[in-house]
Amino acid sequence: MKITEHIKSAQGKALFSFELLPPVKGQSIKHIYDTIDPLMEFNPPFIDVTYHREDYIYKEQPGGLLQKIAYRKRPGTVAICAAIMNRYKVDAVPHLICGGFTKEETENALIDLQFLGIDNVLVLRGDARQTENAFYPTPGGHAYASDLLEHVVDMNQGKYLHDAIDITDQSTFCIGVAGYPEKHFEAPNLETDFKYLKKKVDLGANFIVTQMFFDNRKYLEFVKRCKEYDIHVPIIPGLKPITHSRQLISLPKTFHIDIPVDLSDAVRACKSESDVKEVGIEWLIAQSKELIEIGAPVLHYYTMGNAEPTKRIAEAVF
Repeated sequence: MKITEHIKSAQGKALFSFELLPPVKGQSIKHIYDTIDPLMEFNPPFIDVTYHREDYIYKEQPGGLLQKIAYRKRPGTVAICAAIMNRYKVDAVPHLICGGFTKEETENALIDLQFLGIDNVLVLRGDARQTENAFYPTPGGHAYASDLLEHVVDMNQGKYLHDAIDITDQSTFCIGVAGYPEKHFEAPNLETDFKYLKKKVDLGANFIVTQMFFDNRKYLEFVKRCKEYDIHVPIIPGLKPITHSRQLISLPKTFHIDIPVDLSDAVRACKSESDVKEVGIEWLIAQSKELIEIGAPVLHYYTMGNAEPTKRIAEAVF
């Protein structure tokens, strides 16, 4: 079932959903189940599965030369999505990224997802490799999320790469894109950011999932500005609790977001990391309740592989 259909059938009631990290290479699917099991009582209609591009390691060879070797820390999402749908009977939403894939590999993955009966995808450019200071597209791959979006839209219209047959089935993917209430860090200004978001919606994006934020005024302003740009697709807020004091530094650095003064002061006043966790959970409970009151269609939680904080928040909110 498409995310837009889930939202429509909820008739204004806020839905609960969450995002998973694939297990690190070498871990079993049990790691995924241990994250999902505690959260199923809140009836998520869909579960996101992230994707991480390959990175490089350098191994010293005889004679001192370094060999550059590509590797992936985490497995791909196709098998994980299939396992989730089979076990829990909910929709799995795989992330599609530009980095690490040629256009042909992207199309092959989309065909596999279509065969599995997956109705939704979240289209992203993806991050730069850890070993690189900027994003560089894979040769023969897509450079921008809008290009990847167009590829999915083409398949929805029955247009495939290198068409060599007369009849092609149309896919029916419901396509999500990312939104940034506090601006994508590479955009020169908010106006440019909204213009690119508007372009994605005009190309065929069906819903938006936001970057995490801790001030609901940022979400409200983002929704307002979207309407001003004639963007009228569902806007799903992405949420994550602070659970450790070091996140006061790591979250702004990694995700280019602001931490409200009241929240950062409360965290700094804590005497232990367990106290920090309590502050972060209570903040997000209040934030979640307010988002429901202002009409957010879905509250989407970034679990980062740890279900316990999200479960406590959901118990207080849903």
